[in-house]
This record gives sequence, structure tokens and C-alpha cells, in this order.
Amino acid sequence: MFDFLLDERERAFWEAVRTFVKNDVPSRLVRDLDAGNLETGRPLVEMAGKKGLLGPRFPSEFGGRDLNWAAEVAAVEEVGVLGTSLSCAYVMPSIVGEAIHRFGTREQKVKYLEPTNKGKLYSAEALTEPRGGSDFFGATTTASREGDFFVLNGEKRFVVGAEDSDYFLVYAKSDMEAPSHRSISCFLVERSMGIEVQKIYTLMGTRGGGTGRIRFRDTRVPVENLVGTLHNAYEIFNRMMIPERLLSGAGAIGLGRAALEVAARYSTRRKAFGRTINNFQAVSFMVADSVTMLDAARSLVFSAAKMVDAGGDARRLVSEAKKVGTQYAWDVINNAMQIMGGIGYTTVYPIERLMRDCRLAMIWTGTNEVMNLMIQHEYYRELEGGKSLHRDVEGDALSPEEEEKHFG
Repeated sequence: MFDFLLDERERAFWEAVRTFVKNDVPSRLVRDLDAGNLETGRPLVEMAGKKGLLGPRFPSEFGGRDLNWAAEVAAVEEVGVLGTSLSCAYVMPSIVGEAIHRFGTREQKVKYLEPTNKGKLYSAEALTEPRGGSDFFGATTTASREGDFFVLNGEKRFVVGAEDSDYFLVYAKSDMEAPSHRSISCFLVERSMGIEVQKIYTLMGTRGGGTGRIRFRDTRVPVENLVGTLHNAYEIFNRMMIPERLLSGAGAIGLGRAALEVAARYSTRRKAFGRTINNFQAVSFMVADSVTMLDAARSLVFSAAKMVDAGGDARRLVSEAKKVGTQYAWDVINNAMQIMGGIGYTTVYPIERLMRDCRLAMIWTGTNEVMNLMIQHEYYRELEGGKSLHRDVEGDALSPEEEEKHFG
């Protein structure tokens, strides 16, 4: 851990979460989720809520800890070692809570944010649609105003927590004629308002999250459950990409770290040709590469967190943190399985589960290809806007004749 980047309060929170993960989360919970015997991460959220370990960035008035992003990414890495089902359950109060905290009314904060941070309400985000995928603004779920209600119709899929969440953060098209980025609104929809769970998916990994498809059939949502202003969910969506992507990167580092620790410990015990395999360069160099990748990813995640805390435009760094965090975690887990050989491919060790979990991390909250799109876009924008900030090294060429430069 880069605990030297944390101040005393931030470090105390990180240590509290680390202790919670180490001592209070039973292995039976992790195994039952992966085996399909349990279809919800709610027990973890309830336990963490009772200990005041949810929503660290939010005001204590609403059940938070008055902390920051640096403290949260440190904590989420610790929870990440449990796998993506439980880390996703753990961060959902922060993800949904971000929309309520930044755009919601005080009444919404009292009714939803505070009990969510205390583990008394279980929440989920309903974003992806069957025909949408990464095309968020291609949403076809609609919301039409009828008196004191909005009536929602449509479907959302890949909703983690569809099985038993108490309420959902839902995006829906509220203006059929407006440009796409001015046509979407955001709502808090309680399960009791009429949400139909159509399917719970059988997943390769990230099992036990209650991931499913939900349906709105003339679902009546009170106007006071509109988050932010009408037709302006574009602003909410853009902000929501910070917790979704930054915390995905942080949680993935936990996955990779867990796999590496198992494999490195194994390498000091497993003997071949008369000596433990950590003495073979092929193995020790994979460990070295893995440690370096995790440190590099962690550096990016913390840098992005620090920039968000400082109020900077962190879109590029957040996208890099998500991309590098998840990709490097995948590479580290592959190294871990290679170090362990055949036994790593069995369920005797958790490497195969961590691998199955990590594969989804490179897809959700925007695929890593979408992260590339964001990164290059932001870089070109910064390059165009900041030419005068840095030395122009073109003039340092040995033969900088302008007449030899042709671009057409």
C-alpha cells in the first residue's frame, strides 16, 4: 500500500477497512457467492454499514466520514481482494450516493443517502440497456410526466443488485425531440414502485451479485424522485464516471494483489529440481513484473484520486486509472496462474475465481477500448490548448527547415 500518501484520518479509515476485510468477512460468504448458493452482496454492505465503513466521502450528517477520494481508493483496494461481487456491492453506496450527494435534494439525502451509508438500504444503478451497451445516449427507456409522477417504460440489463436492491438510480429518455445529450433524466426508483426482475444472469465470474435484467411497465415515480434537473442527466452521467471508473481500477488492484500474494507464497514452498521455484529466474521475474505493474496501477489510481480531491479536470487520469488498473490486474493474475502451474487452474486455490472476476472489470463502466477513446480525446484537447506551456522541441532538430515539412 501507498499509505505514505494518506494523512492520519485517511490512514485510520484504510486500516479499519483492512481489519474488517481480514477479520470480519467470512470465507463462507465468498465461497457461497461464487458457488451460486447466495445471490446478493447485501450481507457485506450491512456489516460494513454498521461499522461506519460505507460512503467515506460523504458528510457525516448523512452517514459518511467526511473523507476524500484518496481514502476511498485505499479502502476499495482492500475490499477488492474479496472479488468483484463483494467489491461492487461495497462501492455501490458510493456510486449511487455520488449522484444523490452532488445533485439530489436534501430530502433525497435524508431519505436515501443516509440509510444507504448505514447499510440499511441496498442500492443499484440501472444504466445499461439491451441495445445500448457503451452507447449511453442511445437509451430507449422513457419517462413521461403525468401530473405528480413520471411514468417509466423500458428495460435495463446487467444491473448488479437487481435481485434485491431497495431502490435504483435509473436513467431514462424524458424528451423525445431534444439532442441526445439533452434528452435524458435521472430518477430514484424504489422496488415497491413496480420494478419487474426479468432475469438473473448466470455469469462466468462476479457471481452472486444478483446481476439481472429489470423491466419498467408504467412504473410511476413521484416527481420529487427526479435527481437534478429535468433532461440534464448528461451532467450527472459525466460525474458518475468518476466513482465508477476510479473505483473499478482500485478494486482490480486488490484482485491482482491477492492473486500475486497466493502465487508468491506458493513459489517459496513448491520445489522442483531440488529447490523452491522462486529461485528460478522465470518465476522470480514474473513476480517482479507483477509487483511493478501493481505499483504503477496504484500510482495512477492515487494520482487520479488526488486530482479529483483537488477539484481538477481528472477525466484523462480517471480513464487511465480504470484502464491500467484492470489491465494490469488481469496480467498479474495470469502471471500468478502461470507461476502455480496446473494447481492454479483448479479450485484448490482462488486464482481461477480471481481470473474469472477480473475479466469483467475490463468491460464494465466503459470498456478499456472506450477508455482509450477518452484518453486520446483528452490528450489531443490538452495538446491543442496548452502549446505555450511547454518547450516546442521541433526547433531542436538538426535540420529544422520549414520548407521540408509537408502535411497535405
